[in-house]
Amino acid sequence: MADKPLTIRTEAFARAGLIGNPSDGYFGKTISFIVRNYSARVELTEADKIEIVPNERDHSRFDSIDQLVADVALYGYYGGVRLLKATVKRFYRECTERRVGLHDRCFRLKYHSTIPSRVGMAGSSAIITAAFRALMKFYGVTDQDIPKHLQPSIILSVENEELGIPAGLQDRVIQVYEGAVFMDFNKTHMEREGHGLYEEIDPRLLPPLYVAFKTKLGEGTEVPHNDIRKRWNADDKEVHDAMQTWASLAQQTRDLLVQARGSEIAPLLNANFDLRKVIYGDKMGLGNLQMVETARSLGCSAKFTGSGGAIVGTYDDEAMYQALVEKMQPLGVVVCKPQILPRR
Repeated sequence: MADKPLTIRTEAFARAGLIGNPSDGYFGKTISFIVRNYSARVELTEADKIEIVPNERDHSRFDSIDQLVADVALYGYYGGVRLLKATVKRFYRECTERRVGLHDRCFRLKYHSTIPSRVGMAGSSAIITAAFRALMKFYGVTDQDIPKHLQPSIILSVENEELGIPAGLQDRVIQVYEGAVFMDFNKTHMEREGHGLYEEIDPRLLPPLYVAFKTKLGEGTEVPHNDIRKRWNADDKEVHDAMQTWASLAQQTRDLLVQARGSEIAPLLNANFDLRKVIYGDKMGLGNLQMVETARSLGCSAKFTGSGGAIVGTYDDEAMYQALVEKMQPLGVVVCKPQILPRR
């Protein structure tokens, strides 16, 4: 009887930005944590030839034009196959440059994701991260071969360089390290080393947190982010001052957490969002604002987890959490308690 083909299964999780600057590339500071409730899973099976297997996000046949339009609205014009192909290419290049020898066996690669689409919970980078992990395991590449602190930058380059997709380091850092991480993208360090300063924080120091997202938000964030980028590049003082303030809020939150004072961070989260509202003005989307305002009306703190589409915040007790769930349900909003640590 022939040996059963080697199969490797890996996953990477959704993430939420707890506090800090609202987007990447501004040399700021941020804290993010992993959300194990939702994940991208990759399965790599040894095979005769290299094959990238399409997922339901990659199909091109539809029963009607309405179905095609709905599919594009949910997943965009591209699925995950290009992410996997680009990851394999970038992995090969990295190993070649580092003179890490790779065996010549082939594989079949497929993926599945439960991460909500287009709500700023890092679904695309999770697919890439999971695939990168699978390739490392298949070829016996270790963290000594490709140091952990460099892996987020390599994973980011899959989208930036291979696919021309604008993205930043935050999502990839937390998906590589998992748990909770304080990131300092100090400009001098970034320009010299090509990566930030990453400090892991014990997730048990975090206060009770919720994550909520609207399943059919459908509000893009490209235009407001492009506007902020233009203002940053033009040395707009308001935007530059805001980035410094967001970095300060992240630093204050980090300091409170490591002092076991996580119950005191709620006002900082609210301040983070309030400044964002000033800077972004009316470009934040009514659905996004409704989620934040609803949560705050119950006494919860609330801010975006990322670019918009999902929010994160603190709550005081189980009664407040249940009230939040009940209040959000009529709005079509899913609320969960993020699982940050692995289940025992």
